[in-house]
Amino acid sequence: MPRRERLVRYWDGQAAGYDRKVASVERRLLADSRRWVCRRATGSTLEVAVGTGLNLPYYPDEVDLVGVDWSPRMVRATRQRALGLGRAVTLMPADATALPFADGRFDTVVSTFALCCVPDERAALAEFVRVLRPGGSLLLADHVVASNVLLRTLQHLVDLVSVPTQGEHYTRRPLNTLRHLDLTVVASERLTYGAIERVHARRTT
Repeated sequence: MPRRERLVRYWDGQAAGYDRKVASVERRLLADSRRWVCRRATGSTLEVAVGTGLNLPYYPDEVDLVGVDWSPRMVRATRQRALGLGRAVTLMPADATALPFADGRFDTVVSTFALCCVPDERAALAEFVRVLRPGGSLLLADHVVASNVLLRTLQHLVDLVSVPTQGEHYTRRPLNTLRHLDLTVVASERLTYGAIERVHARRTT
């Protein structure tokens, strides 16, 4: 089975129990970064790798939201959460590295705790920039390679298992890739021994 199809099936299988599985980590470590990212969204906003819709409660009401994920079951889970919240959102399956939108379509692009699982991180970030209008905001949060040396060593060991089995990388740092794209970093913060990073960048042209 091709690797991409295998990974999509893996995330399809995670959809039903994902929220229960991550509830403790979400509450203690991730929710604040989701809030930091989503409250900065404005105008027409695309969330890439929307997952089960955990970001939905944090967006401003006036944001016109579109969400995509390569897992159809994750998209369905987000649709159910949106209905429960009374949140209007357009949802569809799509790959982060081949977004089905015109150049400069969005005012904001959001991705949280997802680039770690995209096989080609640079291709995905280039797509995010492509669909942003000039001056638009790219908003990211992810677990990244830690600044703490002991934690960083553990992350490298975890990668030996997590990358081949579920495509999840613990030693990436998207900010380093962003510096080579058509973007200016407006704000960034590292938390939890440097293992979580959130970034606000703008497309410059």
